[in-house]
Amino acid sequence: MTFSNDKPIYIQMADRLMDEILAGKYQDDDRIPSVREYSVLLEVNTNTAVKAYEQLAREEIIYNKRGLGYFVTPGAKKQILKARKKEFMKERLPELFRQMRLLDITIDDVAEAYKNLQDVK
Repeated sequence: MTFSNDKPIYIQMADRLMDEILAGKYQDDDRIPSVREYSVLLEVNTNTAVKAYEQLAREEIIYNKRGLGYFVTPGAKKQILKARKKEFMKERLPELFRQMRLLDITIDDVAEAYKNLQDVK
C-alpha cells in the first residue's frame, strides 16, 4: 500500500480496512487479519497496525475475542456508511460545489458524466 503524507499511517490503515468492509470483503462477525498479518501485508511496523486496530475498536467497527483475534462488529458497514456520508456532505461536497461554480459546471453536466461512467462499466 502506498501511503500519503496528509494523514497518519495508522488512520490510512484503518480507512483501508473500513473500505474492505464496505466492499464486502469482510462481513459481520468475520475474522479480519491479525495485527501482525496486516502489518506484514501493508509493510508497516506492528505498532502502527496496533494503533489502527485500537482506533477501529474504539469506534466499535471491530472487536477482539481474546485469543482468537479481531472480528467485524455487527452493523459496522452501516455505521461506516453513515459516518462517511456525513463527512462527505460536510467536508467534500461544499468544495466540489465551489469548484463547479468556478468552472461553470452544472448538475446536468455532472449527471451526464456520471451516466457515461456507468455505461462504461
